[in-house]
Amino acid sequence: MFKKFSSEEVSAQNQVKASVQRKIRQSIAEEYPGLEPVLDDILPKKSPLIVAKCQNHLNLVLVNNVPLFFSIRDGPYMPTLRLLHQYPNIMKKLQVDRGAIKFVLAGANIMCPGLTSPGGALDEEVEAETPVAIMAEGKQHALAIGFTKMSAKDIKAINKGIGVDNLHYLNDGLWKMERLD
Repeated sequence: MFKKFSSEEVSAQNQVKASVQRKIRQSIAEEYPGLEPVLDDILPKKSPLIVAKCQNHLNLVLVNNVPLFFSIRDGPYMPTLRLLHQYPNIMKKLQVDRGAIKFVLAGANIMCPGLTSPGGALDEEVEAETPVAIMAEGKQHALAIGFTKMSAKDIKAINKGIGVDNLHYLNDGLWKMERLD
């Protein structure tokens, strides 16, 4: 998704009204209950919230020109990896084994066997179409953010095909773009 992403892909940046800002904050708070205590630090009420519209129906939520969340079409807001590294416990986590790491870092989707093999780990509560953090075996920080295509139970049972869509990974275009100026 963000493999070749750069600031040229941003077609419009708009400062949003207070009502839209409240709606965005509310949907983020509902999606990530763990963020509730620090939400005011991340999205301060007084500083302007900017939504950048990009190609491929992508929206970025910016505060002080720093991308913090993104959403595709009208899907859920997902944190960028930089934000996830600051607050690691806000998302449900799935873990891939060592063999899958290099493929995930190249932008590949996460296949079921990479999650069900001995080095992988599944959170049984994860449903289909849920944003998740992709952790790596033996590593501390998340290496990608994905959107599950099937529930954890199905991933375990079927064990074939794509389990998680890889949306944003370390060293992709969004990771390299620390600020949008």
